[in-house]
Amino acid sequence: MTDPSLSNHDLIPTTVAQRTWRWQDFAALWVGMVVCVPTYTMASSMLDQGFSWQQAVGLVLLANLIVLVPMILIGRVGPKHGIPFPVLARASFGVKGASLPAVLRGLVACGWFSINCYFGALALHSFLNVLGLGLAAPAPGETISSSQLACFIAFWALHIVFIWKGTESIRLLEVIAAPLMIGASIALVVALVMLVPSAQLFGLPAKDVPGGSKFWAALTGLVGFWATLALNIPDFTRFARTQRDQTVGQALGLPVPMALFSMVGVIGFSASAILYGKAELFPDALLAKMGPVAAGLGLLVILLANLTTNVAANLVSPSYDFSQLAPSKISFRMGGLIAAVIGLLFMPWKLLATSGGYLFTWLGGYGTLLGAIAGILLTDYYLIRRTELNSADLYRRGGAYEYSGGWNGRALLALALGVLPCLPGYLVVSGVLDKASVAPALVTLFDFGWFFSLAVSGTVYYFSMPRGGSR
Repeated sequence: MTDPSLSNHDLIPTTVAQRTWRWQDFAALWVGMVVCVPTYTMASSMLDQGFSWQQAVGLVLLANLIVLVPMILIGRVGPKHGIPFPVLARASFGVKGASLPAVLRGLVACGWFSINCYFGALALHSFLNVLGLGLAAPAPGETISSSQLACFIAFWALHIVFIWKGTESIRLLEVIAAPLMIGASIALVVALVMLVPSAQLFGLPAKDVPGGSKFWAALTGLVGFWATLALNIPDFTRFARTQRDQTVGQALGLPVPMALFSMVGVIGFSASAILYGKAELFPDALLAKMGPVAAGLGLLVILLANLTTNVAANLVSPSYDFSQLAPSKISFRMGGLIAAVIGLLFMPWKLLATSGGYLFTWLGGYGTLLGAIAGILLTDYYLIRRTELNSADLYRRGGAYEYSGGWNGRALLALALGVLPCLPGYLVVSGVLDKASVAPALVTLFDFGWFFSLAVSGTVYYFSMPRGGSR
């Protein structure tokens, strides 16, 4: 019998009638999420950290080919069982223990939600200035002005409409927005190439940075960029008509579009350095210098891009994740509202003050954490349970996934052993610890964080669990 404390309308398996998403819908979903300011900033941050444009784009493509593998594998849970990520996590962490990975994943989404709201706020602020409002930029020593903060809150409020209307409104938003954003990106590239000869645009030497570019740290951070969605992709694939639809749609919508849109960031970063004497990390700053028409149209597209990415990538998942805490009290809508409120508490303008803080500290840090969870989920679903789940026991106490008081201690141990060795390196990169106080090997280990935590947590979990996943 289903336990009301473990179930609500949003967490139960989808019915056949609800599974309507085609491969085109998944491709549009990914294009809508890929075309956003964080993707643009990812590429420009890499140039700012000493990579050549060829290295930057190549690393983006490689990272997304890597993350596509767990994305599709975990995504296969959706069409087969119709369950979202928090319910899948019950099989490995326990019916109550699943709250831990759900909350960890949800908090990361809240951080991303806040970051995208900030990018949207910058675009809205610049757009209002194009209209002649004359809003002030941050004063010396400040990272955000009062008018930018007001724009942040206004853009934040817009997201509530879509989370209130549910996943079907999000699908329609992505399908409509994707071609518009592709067209706008192409227009920006054409305009910049017409202003700057291609030989000059792609001939800038790589920036000289102390210690040189950091390949593995950058690759780990880039993999971590979509490590969030690799966990909660069943939240979407549970609406897929077939396995082929989710597989083909994701394969077409993620790696190549990511690499192509990163080129927009490369071109924008280089063109701004040549045209205006300062390489701009953010596209709103570049557009503001290109004249009122380009700025106005471009900034509207940025607003749309951040809205589509934010709603799909950063509000859907925590809506389910926080619902796992108390399903009888927290619905999909309520979970989204909780995530939005938590997002207000983040201060993304401080995180994004430097390109290194964005690329290595934020992306690398949470990528390590989520890599460990992905390793446990993949090992449990494919190697321990051979893709078979007892659906009824996922929603009741005392069943196959009860373990000890609803918690699987083996999964918690595997999670800790995958993450803790990377913690010293993270504390060094984030500036909490001095580099001289930590063994060099531990600092280097953090550069491989996602790969290390996924492999270690998955291996520890595999050898600690009895076959069949029984207690």
